[in-house]
Amino acid sequence: MNALADINQKTFSLDFSVEENSSVARFIKKQYPLFDQYPHLVYVDNAATSQKPRSVLDAEQGLYTRACANVHRAIYNLGEAATGLYEESRKTLAHFIGAAPEECVFTRGTTEAINLLAHSFGETLSAGDEIILTEMEHHANLVPWQQLALRRGIKLKFIPITDEGLLNLEALHQLIGKRTRLIAMTMVSNVLGTRNPVETVITLAHEAGIPVLLDAAQAIPAEPLNVRSLDPDFLAFSGHKMYGPFGIGLLYGKRKWLEMIPPFMGGGDMISEVRLEGFTPNEIPYKFEAGTPPVAQAVGIAEAARWLEGLGHEDLGRYESELAQLLINEIKDIPGIRILGSQPGAPQGRRAGIVALTMEGVHAHDLAAYLDRYGITVRAGHHCAHPLAQRLGVVSSARVSFGAYNTLEEVHYIADMLHKARKEL
Repeated sequence: MNALADINQKTFSLDFSVEENSSVARFIKKQYPLFDQYPHLVYVDNAATSQKPRSVLDAEQGLYTRACANVHRAIYNLGEAATGLYEESRKTLAHFIGAAPEECVFTRGTTEAINLLAHSFGETLSAGDEIILTEMEHHANLVPWQQLALRRGIKLKFIPITDEGLLNLEALHQLIGKRTRLIAMTMVSNVLGTRNPVETVITLAHEAGIPVLLDAAQAIPAEPLNVRSLDPDFLAFSGHKMYGPFGIGLLYGKRKWLEMIPPFMGGGDMISEVRLEGFTPNEIPYKFEAGTPPVAQAVGIAEAARWLEGLGHEDLGRYESELAQLLINEIKDIPGIRILGSQPGAPQGRRAGIVALTMEGVHAHDLAAYLDRYGITVRAGHHCAHPLAQRLGVVSSARVSFGAYNTLEEVHYIADMLHKARKEL
């Protein structure tokens, strides 16, 4: 069944004007059971997690009701059916990003994927080796490398950002050195909405023989990614930010790297043979998937990938970006409003559908609580990017982040409530 078939069996795509796309979004919203319960909810916290369409919920529930068994090694039919669904989900995700199935490791999400890499890839590094990050990283792509630095004496360097929230790529040339072993960076900032020029960074890194890890948690719901053309060495993302389930994500790694680095966790299914004296790890990707895997969640994330492909992945990202820009245009002249990140015409490409802002004299938590009174859900805080907040000189910000079901009318409503908040708070 087409994941985008509405009650009239009509398929929609977001390839029109923003006004027409807003009409499509209203139909898309009907596919989300949560909005049946809360029909007036304006959900704009998609950078934290997205809502789940009925097709994803049905796919996950279907595993539990029709093929609930542990995967691999099972001889009986039910176990083989579960294994088949699990591995078919891996193939779907591999196709979704242009990879080979054996290059795709299921994890609990982006955070676990990066921690896996920090431990496994980190085992190949020596004291004095260097890893380059950026000043706009989410804690998930910062703390694991800080922990590695403490364990093994690794040195961390950071690509600085400009006051507009763009990467200073000129500084990257000076940061790359003979001891640089990895560049790990976000594709899209979860605070600034900046879509980083990762293609340029990958080219520079590979010219110096340096592998690159991309944190694609915010990019994966907003643009189609092909690892063959993009050419990262590693890429990580989560299911719950791309309209899929919680507790599932993916680590892509080029075969040569996955075969070279040691496994992360020990236990069942990551081994080929175990002796009292030691063990032989399983082949990739299984040597990184210790224990019972998230089978139902894997089926759910695969359906989410099909849902995105059916909708028009690139068109969705463009639509969300347009909504963000429209919101900026409507609120930028509110007295005391500061919008974090680059403004129109930025040289590093379009802004994602994320708008983080501060209101002079009003704490972001108070602003978020005020908007919640009117059914608007925004995230408030440092958004798991504390060093970035410090760099920008803000304690916290309120963040609006758009998804497939948000409409032009909701943009106007949010803007009206921000104008109202300015007068009343």
